[in-house]
This record gives sequence, C-alpha cells and structure tokens, in this order.
Amino acid sequence: MSITRRAFMQNTAITGLGLGLTGQTKSLAQPVSKPKASKINVAILGSGLRGQSHIELLLKRDDCNIVAIAEPDKVMVERSKEIFSKQDASLPKFYSNGDQDYRNLIAKEDIDAAVIASPWRWHTEMAVACMQAKIFVGLEVCGGFSIDECWQLVNTYEATGTPLFFLENVCYRRDVMAILNMVRQNMFGELIHLEGGYQHDLRGVKFNDGVTPYNSGVEYGSKGFSEAKWRTQHSIKRDGDLYPTHGVGPVAQYININKGNRFLYLSSMSTKSRGLHNYIVNHEKGGANHPNAKLEFKLGDKVTTMIKCANGESIVLHHDTSLPRPYSLGFRVQGTKGLWMAVNKSLHIEGVSPSHRWEDAEPYLKKYDHPLWKRHEAKAVGAGHGGMDFFVLHAFVECAKKFENPPFDVYDAASWLAITPLSEQSVNMGSTSVPFPDFTRGRWIDTANTFAVSDEY
Repeated sequence: MSITRRAFMQNTAITGLGLGLTGQTKSLAQPVSKPKASKINVAILGSGLRGQSHIELLLKRDDCNIVAIAEPDKVMVERSKEIFSKQDASLPKFYSNGDQDYRNLIAKEDIDAAVIASPWRWHTEMAVACMQAKIFVGLEVCGGFSIDECWQLVNTYEATGTPLFFLENVCYRRDVMAILNMVRQNMFGELIHLEGGYQHDLRGVKFNDGVTPYNSGVEYGSKGFSEAKWRTQHSIKRDGDLYPTHGVGPVAQYININKGNRFLYLSSMSTKSRGLHNYIVNHEKGGANHPNAKLEFKLGDKVTTMIKCANGESIVLHHDTSLPRPYSLGFRVQGTKGLWMAVNKSLHIEGVSPSHRWEDAEPYLKKYDHPLWKRHEAKAVGAGHGGMDFFVLHAFVECAKKFENPPFDVYDAASWLAITPLSEQSVNMGSTSVPFPDFTRGRWIDTANTFAVSDEY
C-alpha cells in the first residue's frame, strides 16, 4: 500500500483531469483484482453523530479495525473517543487539524476501507480521494450538488477500479425488504407507480444550539450544534429535493433502476417557504426580533418530484422537512394486481383482499419477511434506525473484505444524487422536465440486480 499512498499525494493534484461531463474514460465493468481479506483496516472520515453510529457498530465486529479518524470538530473528536473508551477498544489515530487533514490520513495510514460520514459538501471530494488511493469507499447518503460531481464519482471508479458502496440504509428496512420479497414473487403484478420521500420535521435539527440533541434552539452555523452547523445553509441557498435517496433507493430496487431500467427525466415543483421562519418566530429562544427571523429561506416547505422511467413506470418523491409533521417516508408500491401504502400500513391484493377494501399489511409483512432479516435479526438488535443500520454496514464490510462491487454501486450513487441538482434546475425553470444522464453508458440494459438475492448480505 505504501506505493499507492505516495502516488496519492501526486494524484490529488490532478483530480479533475478526465472527469468532465462527457465521461470520456476507459470503462471498467468490474473492480480491479485485489486479494480477499478476513480482517480489514477501516477509517472514518467525519465522526459527527452519524459517524459515531458507524463507529459503535464497527467496534462490535471482529473482522475490522478502526485505525484512523478524520474529524476537525474537537467536540465530535471527544465524543468519538468516549465510544472507544466505553467499549474498551484501542483508540485510533485522529486527524483533526482542519478540514483537509483527511488527506494526510489517506496518505499515511494503511487503510483498506473508509466510511465517509462528513457534511455533504465533502462527500464527493473524499470519495474521489479514497478511490484514487485504492481504498474501498462507503459513502453516506445526501443529495448531489451538480451533474459534474456525479460524473466525477463514476469516472474515478472507472479509472481506478475501486468500488464505492452508497450506504442507503432504508433499502434494508424490514417492511421495505418484505415488500421487495413480495414484488419479486409477483404479488403486486407488473409495477406501474411508486412513491417515497423524506418527510421528517427537521426544524430542530436545522436550528440547534446543542443544549439537547434536538429542538433546542434557533441557532445555526458557528453558533449551532452538529448538523445545524452546515445543513441549515442549504435551506437558505437551495430549492429542490435536497435529500432524495431514502425515498428513491428502495423503489429503485423494486423496478431495477440501472439493472434493466433507468430514470429518463424528472419534473419538480416547490411551494412557498414558511415553516422555518415560523419556527424561529414562535420558538421560546427566538421571536420576531431575533436576527434569524430576518432570514429568507429559498427551500420550499414541500418539494414534489415526478420521475419517468425507461420501462414506463412513474415515481413521485416528496421532500418535506420544514413543517410540523410525524416522520414518514411515504412509500407506495402499485402494480396491476394491487398496492401497498406504508403511511396507512395497508395493502390491497386483487382476488385476495376483500373487494375495494384495505387490509392490514402486517400479516403479509410477517409472512414475506425477507430471508436476510430472518438470518441476521438477532445481530441487528439495538442497531440504529430499527436495525437497518446493522444490515447496511454488514454488507459494506463483507463487500470491502472481498473488494467486490456492492449492491448499491457508484452508478446508483450518481443516479440518485443527480435527483437533487436536476430538481433544482426543474424548479428554477418553472417545473420543466429535465433529462437524466445515463451514468451507466448503456450498461443498465444488461446488468442484473444483485441486491438481497441471498440471505448473506
């Protein structure tokens, strides 16, 4: 690895070469050959609250060592150290000398894989740097900033052969996987329409002074805590579906996006913005005279995106994070034989359900529980987000040990990330339809969907 590390410092100086919009690079269908490992060295790039969750799960495994962490926030560094202390684990080396210190980590440490859980703006830069250094990438989810950024990820993979695992944990949610099992058994017939989204009251996350984890204040930026330090600025500057992958990732598996199907074009519409302003004005620590009450938020309170697919399906995505509401990803899977709607926990199967009546979905979810969950349920107990964090990290480690392409690869990452800049473009152009690039360069036509085809990972 030492030769790769020395070369890395030279390669980063020419990161942008050959990574343009046209994607004119040599295409590699498979990652480069690399010996399989029974135990891997892992780095964490960004150990905020999400990164800390990954640390806790990785420390419970006997097939990986966390050897280094890059995190510029001193508070998060100390919180990370506490996790190691509580689990009686050896401390890794910390790189906390500014935002770019992660490059020193990559150049100096013997790393097999890296989990990138930094603020959104660093995701692509860090992923490109890791792939160039032949470090298997686990990339946390977000929305992209530009189509060029998406091509950078694809082109770097094709130039280096280093796999990227897009860590979309909701694909592993238990009910989502049970529905996947039903879809693959043709319970809903030919799929016609799907819905999903990110519908989550994040007002307390975007304005948080750190007194308690959430709903604690009206501050952001340098005065904020955790995500409030950086996430709020996106709501001020951008208008589109800023966080699409929790909704689109699972439905992409149902209709085999990039594996026999692909996105063709989308159209997005955004409402007016009122929620964040009202939150500040009405908060006990805010008020009409608080400086943040004068902020003008560009992000509409509700952003709706429609996507047309090559095989004829339509998808509707919802982004709704600035109004009071219960959490819901709003899944809907509808086909020629029936449909499932997560929001009312119901389904209807023609010829099975009472005519024109909803049925409770729970008995079906238990009957068609995915074999992956049946095999690993005990290991997932206590893991974040109802256990699905175990599954996505387990798959990441297993793929990293083999240095093999993951179920959600760089082409999925690019396609799902692209929804954000395309939706911003559509909103800005009066909801005009905008086309998706084919990041697979035609490879989608004869690529098979490998997600959850076995009970291993």
